[in-house]
This record gives sequence, structure tokens and C-alpha cells, in this order.
Amino acid sequence: MSNHIADMMFSKYIFIIGANPAVNHPVSMVHILRAKEAGAKIVVVDPHFSKTAAKADEYHRIRSGTDIALVYGMLHHIIKNDLHDKKFLQERIYGYEEIIKEAMKMTPEEASNITGIPADTIRHIAEDMAKAKPASLIWNQGLTQHTVGTSNTRIMPILQMFLGNMGKNGGGVNILRGHDNVQGSSDMAANPDILPGYYALNEASWRHFAKHWYVEYEWLLSRFKDKKMMESSGYAHSTWKFGVLEPENAANNGDTMLRALVVIGTGMTSVSLLDLQKKAMDKLELVVFIDPYVNDLAIYSDRDNDLFLLPAASQMESSGSVAATNRSYQWRSKVMEPLFECKEDQEILFEFAKRFGFLEEYQRSLYEIAKKDGRSEFIWPEDATTELTQSIRSIGLQGMSPKRLKAHQENWHMFDKVTLEGKGPFKGEYYGLPWPCWSDKHPGTPVFYNDSIPVMRGGMGFRVNWGDTSPDGKSMFSARSLPSSKIAGHPPVSAANAESLGLKLSAEEKKAVEGSTYALGFGNNILAEKALEAGLCPYGNGRARAVVWNWYDKIPLHREPIHSVRGDLVDKYPNFPDKPNHFRANIKYRSRQIEKDWVKEFPINMLSGRLVSHMGTGTETRSAKYLAEVHSEMFVEIHPDKAFELDIKDGDMVWVYGTMDTRALIKAKLSYRVDVNSVWIPQNFSGLDQGKNLLDKYPEGTAAYAIGESANMISSYGFDYNTACPETKCGLCRIEKA
Repeated sequence: MSNHIADMMFSKYIFIIGANPAVNHPVSMVHILRAKEAGAKIVVVDPHFSKTAAKADEYHRIRSGTDIALVYGMLHHIIKNDLHDKKFLQERIYGYEEIIKEAMKMTPEEASNITGIPADTIRHIAEDMAKAKPASLIWNQGLTQHTVGTSNTRIMPILQMFLGNMGKNGGGVNILRGHDNVQGSSDMAANPDILPGYYALNEASWRHFAKHWYVEYEWLLSRFKDKKMMESSGYAHSTWKFGVLEPENAANNGDTMLRALVVIGTGMTSVSLLDLQKKAMDKLELVVFIDPYVNDLAIYSDRDNDLFLLPAASQMESSGSVAATNRSYQWRSKVMEPLFECKEDQEILFEFAKRFGFLEEYQRSLYEIAKKDGRSEFIWPEDATTELTQSIRSIGLQGMSPKRLKAHQENWHMFDKVTLEGKGPFKGEYYGLPWPCWSDKHPGTPVFYNDSIPVMRGGMGFRVNWGDTSPDGKSMFSARSLPSSKIAGHPPVSAANAESLGLKLSAEEKKAVEGSTYALGFGNNILAEKALEAGLCPYGNGRARAVVWNWYDKIPLHREPIHSVRGDLVDKYPNFPDKPNHFRANIKYRSRQIEKDWVKEFPINMLSGRLVSHMGTGTETRSAKYLAEVHSEMFVEIHPDKAFELDIKDGDMVWVYGTMDTRALIKAKLSYRVDVNSVWIPQNFSGLDQGKNLLDKYPEGTAAYAIGESANMISSYGFDYNTACPETKCGLCRIEKA
């Protein structure tokens, strides 16, 4: 998220696409409505008429999976009518010329044919957004859960860069995730292809963390089969099942199939192809769930041994730092001690480490931090927070000490609700020290990429992470400088280039930073602090890439979903080629798309989303009596005309058949919120398995008050080409009266 929630008060136009904050992020919706009261225009683009759309000035229905075509259609009109910010593009963006070429191919008429939005409406949206200064752009999982999800999340910032809305209060791109600490879990490497702080899986990164963890690199290497495995992406949340079910994937996993699964703190039924997850779980030698509630996937199992449910403490029974949507870190205090047999996460993980034989190495950094403070025992989670803020320099967590975070939490009333700026003893700081927060004197960064203010006020350019020059020899440095610096674009700060960047280092300091960079350092923060003194951003000042030369689609391209309701377009806009070893699984794309004429057998477009009363898989909220009463049963929204065609009445039970030879028994709800050829189902239920009630599978006293079929029992096969995020936001189905 480039800006923050309250920053929307500075927006004149808020474009919401693939998001429903009224349901998945109600706190943000309050700020959006306040911005509307202050004069901002709210425009929602969504295939489903959502609760957010009901509050918008304009709502436009789009065919799911066609967002890229819409934006290119908008850019066509913007460029043709000279409404783009040419100065911003020339000074700060690499490869924008390729975007212009692609946009010129996508006329509003062609975009209309693909998206279903009238051409004149596309022109109208483009012109209104271009003339509004500034405009904010919001998205969520409606954009990410597609085979082209990564391309979707590239085309939206590109649109904002063409309009000059990046690095501006009231502008930017803002991703409103609907779960507590999504940003934090990402920062701490919940993804299988990175280390904490988004460090790459390479030897330099592993050696960096080995130093901060006070272990030998060689010892870490010994924990892996070999160096290749140490530096390879793991299975993703969405691909692990293929490591159990498809023997060909053993070659991607050190020549072995997956044999055990340990799940901690994630809803497994939130991922597509639930039937395959069930089959994989039953085939494993060991399955362990660590959760305050019974993880929904557990009750789908038919196994009668080696499945364990370990009761974990809830967030009320633990403390520590969590990251908000806007990159602010906030301290959360323990409200009560864990009840009954529940244990906090670290206790469970420490016990695992002890039994695996590496508890001493696992805790060593904590004891070293305690020792420096004159203590013999570490304090959890304070010392763990200190360790991560010292080691994660790539995104600038150095300034987020437990002391500062606690002070912000205890004095939140000392910060402005709109700007996040502090007063009194917190003057010059932003609430929660949104990263990057480069040092204990840095205020945090509430708005990304604002190069109009000094670095010590949160100023920064685009990150230099792609080298000094592009493959075609063009400079990757910005043509503009921060007002606090005399140097324009520059590379990341390192010991090797410090003096050439004007940083003055004493002989002692040179020795202390020898061989290090702003991101790969230990024991001191000299390079980052010297950069700040000189008015430089430690990670450099570069150009954003509109062209990503090392990806299959170097620029975002419209590609039809694998299971497209527009079968007439799948050859003109084919999906990606099949991808081997994609998060250790061989994943089908084009071969699946052309396997059959899917739309003949499954003629209805299937959409999914959230309910405001339930969170995620609904595991916790459906176990809350009064929330379960708000939405007590699963349903499928069907347009009345389609229902008439299928002889279905409101309240009838219907079978919804998915493209993976699965089906779900669901109550029909007639609604104009969907178009005539689409249906919509909530993703917050489980407890029924293709018509079979699973209440008897719950341990005594743990069953939810409300159960229903899982949307992911009938979701279609498909995964993002870069991240393997499941394609759950568009698929195909067939509906028959039960």
C-alpha cells in the first residue's frame, strides 16, 4: 500500500476495482465515505454489485478477469487526448513507451468487447480520473486471484504513473487486505520464495541472516539437502497438494514427495481445489494443525491416525508487533493469559526446535540481545522484535524499536488522524513508523515515492533494485533529486560507493562497514544513517519499471482466464504456456485452457467474495453465535432471468457443478447483483462436503454454529503465473435444481 487509509481525505477521485472495502475492510470504508463527504468522487468497477458499489457515485460492471483490457482502453483515450503526465514518465519511469504502444492497440471499442463496459463509459472514466488531481486507486483480491494477478497489480500502478498520481498525498495505489497483519506476515517471509524483508533466496542473504542469528552459514546449509534446495522456492499454499498427489513433482522437491504437513495460522479452505487438498491430506504420513479453532481442512479428512490439533493462543492471549495495511507497525498488548491448554506460537515452535535438535541455535540471537542488555534471559517478544528490526534492513525496519512502538501505542491520541503526524514529544514522527523507517531518528514513510520532500520527512524515489542500467543500456536512475540532496538518481548505498555519493566516513567507520551495503550489514546502521545525513534514500533513487525484462510478460497483457466464459476470445488472447517447477509443481495453463470447450459444459461464470459478518474461511466467526446468526447459511446469487431459464425459485436447493468434477449443494438466492450469465457465492463457509454434513468430524464442543459448502470445493483450476495465487475470482460452473 503506497499511501494510508486516512490519506484518502486528500483524494478528489477514488477508483475502486477488484475490492469491496465495505465488506472486507470496513474501517477503510469509513475513510472512503468521509472523503466522499469532502468532495471526492467514488467510482466502483466490479462484476458484482457490492455493498461498496451501493455507496459509490458510479458503478460499472466488468467481466471478471478483464481488468488489464479496461486499463489499456483507458490509457488509449488518455494518451490520445494528451491527458498523461509526460514529465513524470520521462524523469521517473523506464519502458513507458512500450505501454503506449500496447495501449494504442486497445481501443475503447476493443476494450468494451472484452470487458463488457461500453466504450463511451471507458472514455468517461478515463477522462474523469485523468482530470482529478489527485486520484487514489484501490484494489484487493478481486485483482490478485487470477492467472494474470501479477499483471493486474502491475497495470494499476502504471495507470497511476501515467497520471502522475504516485508519490502524492491522496494518490497512489492502495491494497485493502481484509485480515489482521497480512502486511506483517508478508514482511516476515510467509511467502515461500523469499527470506524475511523480501531478501532473495541467495547465498548473500543467507549469510546476512546467519550473522544476525549468530549461527554459521555452513550450519544453515546443513539443514538442507544441498545448496540448490537452500536457494529454491518452496511449495506455495496453493501448490503443496501437487507435491503429494503428482509423482512427477518429486523432481522439483529434492527427488521426494511431500510426507508431512504442518499448518499454523492459516485457513486452508481459503485456497482452491479443496477436494485435491483433502485427497493430499489423507495421503500424508503426518498432519498437524496449530490453531485456536479447529482448522476447517481437518474435518474434511477421512484419516483416523497421525492427525493432530494443537490449541494455539489467540491474539488476545499474546503480544508483539503487527503490521497494519499501510505498513505501520503497532504494538499489541496481551489482554489475558492463554486459556486451558492453549500455548502461544513461540512456545510451540520452541518445543518443535527442541525435539528437532536445534533449540540452542534457534534462540541464540535472543540470548545475545539479552546479554547486550545485561540480562541472562531473553524477553519475548521484545527481544525478537529487536532482532528483526536489526536484521531487516532491505525495507528499513531499523527504526522500529519495541520502545518506540510501545510509546506510539500508549500515546495514539498524540497523532493526527488524517496525516498520522505526531505532536508534543512525538513531533516529527508518523504513527506506527510506517516502513521504511531507516533509523531511530527517521519518522517513517506514510506515502511511498514522494520525492518532493526531504528523506527525513519520509521522502524517497523509486527503489533501485534492477542494476544501474537496463538490458538496452538505459539508465535506471531517476532524473530528479530529493530536495534534501544535491545528487539526483543514484544506486543503493554501499561501502563501495559511499564516498562517491558524498558520504563522509572516518577510518573506523570504513572498517566497520567494509564489504556491506545498506541492506546487508551487521552490528551497526552506519551506511543508512550517513545516507540520511546527506539527504539520500539508502535504497537509491531510481526509475520504476514499466517493462520487467526478466518476466514472461514483460509488460502486462490481457489474457483470457483458463476457464473463460468468452470461449470466442481464448485463441485471440491465449493464457500463458504451461509452467514447470512453479513453486515446485508443474502447473498447466494453455494446455488446460484448450483441453476442451469448457463453456459448453459449464456455461455460467462463477464469482466469489466475502460476507461482512465472516472473516476468511469463517472458522472463527461462524463459531461466534451472534455473527453466525447474521449469515447462517451458504447461498448462491442467481439472476432472476437465469433462474427462470433453469426453473429455479428463490430458496430452492441447487447443485453447483465445478470444472474439477466436484459439486456443492447450495440454496439459491435470486438477485440482480449479478449479471444474467454469472453467479456469486461467499467464500466463508465449510462443514459440508458435496452434500455430506461433516458436523460429526468436529471434536466435542468445537463445531461451528453455521456450516455450509466451501466455495473452493467447486473453484476452477488456475494459478497466478508469478505468485501461484489461486484463480478463484473467475471460473465456470453448471447449475441444476437439486
